[in-house]
Amino acid sequence: MGAQSPASLLLVSMGLVLLCFTSGVADAQKTWCVAKPSASNQVLLLNLNYACSQVSCAVIQKGGPCYYPDNLVSRAAAAMNLYYAANGRHPWNCYFNNSALVVRSDPSYGSCTYY
Repeated sequence: MGAQSPASLLLVSMGLVLLCFTSGVADAQKTWCVAKPSASNQVLLLNLNYACSQVSCAVIQKGGPCYYPDNLVSRAAAAMNLYYAANGRHPWNCYFNNSALVVRSDPSYGSCTYY
C-alpha cells in the first residue's frame, strides 16, 4: 500500500469528527423526553400505549417506582422517556406527533428514575 494523500487523511479525519458529533460523544449533556403539558389526554393515551408496546413499562405499573402520581401525564411522560432512551435518544424518538419535549433537566423524582 502507498502513502495516503493529505486530502484522503483530511476526509477521514472530518468523517471521524462528524461521527463523534452525531453519535453524541461530543455532547455530554444527557437529555430526556417528557410529555408537553398542553398535550390532550387522547394523544397522551396513544403515546402511552405505543411506547409500552415497544418497551417494558413495568416502572409505571401499580407497585412500580413511577406509578405515582397516578395521572396520565406522569405515566405517559415516563413511558415516552423509556421509548426515547431505548431508541438512542434521538430527537425524532421524542416527537410523538409534536406532543413531547426533549429536556436537559432530569425529570426524575422520589424513587422514579428517568434513564
